[in-house]
Amino acid sequence: MFANAALLLLGLLPFSLGQVTEGFENGWDKSAWPTYAPDCSQGGSVSLDTSTAYSGKNSIRVNGGGGYCGHIFFGTTKVPTGNVYVRAYIKAQKALTDSHVTFITMPDSAQGNKKHLRIGGQNKILMYNRESDDATLPDLSPQGVATSAALPTNSWQCFEYLLGTDGSIETWLNGKAIAGLTSKPGVANSNAAQWQRSSIKPRVTAIYFGWESYGGDTNTFWYDDIVVSSTRVGCTNA
Repeated sequence: MFANAALLLLGLLPFSLGQVTEGFENGWDKSAWPTYAPDCSQGGSVSLDTSTAYSGKNSIRVNGGGGYCGHIFFGTTKVPTGNVYVRAYIKAQKALTDSHVTFITMPDSAQGNKKHLRIGGQNKILMYNRESDDATLPDLSPQGVATSAALPTNSWQCFEYLLGTDGSIETWLNGKAIAGLTSKPGVANSNAAQWQRSSIKPRVTAIYFGWESYGGDTNTFWYDDIVVSSTRVGCTNA
């Protein structure tokens, strides 16, 4: 009786106090985790993969095609109204190259209609990109590149980030903070000059995982044990 009452109370809480957790052990619910391909889609695919997983037996596999129209994503529109924390276990088949690519894209109403906050790579390192003005975090100078990190291949990596209501961004790889992917209002960051020239505070309306290439790069990514929450959940292996 008490357990049922507790479950009922939890169901009545506002979503901003809850979280979305998905390990795909019951398959891929395409209504809860739909595909997303703005403007065009040619060559990319999303599928449930039973051959590799961070935990359990299933993950989601994204085969990303080359060029913009080879993009494909899957994700959720259930995003907290306050701070947004995302945790995903990611496995990449190929290393990031010098070309600009995206593996997480988020429609961002703060930037305007059909504009996205993107997480991906360039210059062989992890970075953020703001679509409205093409700003990057970190700056892609030698000094800025040195403050980020590469994404290891063919093994599961715990990738986490925070989008704060105050406009702050924090990022962790396997529990370790990435200095180059950190930006906080009022805190000087010599490698975030391009990013901090704008007063935009991200207000993302969805979070999509996949692949987008602005050159000819192709890649395969796997995603598992995704959490979208108003608080940080951390890594089980950190």
